[in-house]
Amino acid sequence: MDIVDKIAFFAAISLPLFNIPLIVKIIRRRSSQDISLFWVLGVWICILLMAPSGFRSEDIVWRTFNYFNVGFFTVVALVTVRYRKGVSHEGQQK
Repeated sequence: MDIVDKIAFFAAISLPLFNIPLIVKIIRRRSSQDISLFWVLGVWICILLMAPSGFRSEDIVWRTFNYFNVGFFTVVALVTVRYRKGVSHEGQQK
């Protein structure tokens, strides 16, 4: 692996990690009302449709990116859907 491939491999792992702050923000606020459900599900479906090609690819960078991206964006989609009705729970007392 040359230096360009090493940098790309690092980026392939790093890029999906930027989903973590969004996941944490939604969980802390207990709401995903400010995020378009249409956008999240549209991106997630496109990622899932591209994934089989990425998983079969000979390119280690593309394959690695797909594994990490599918994993982290699936969490984004699940958390977004889970906390979609979070605003309606704010008025309830514990």
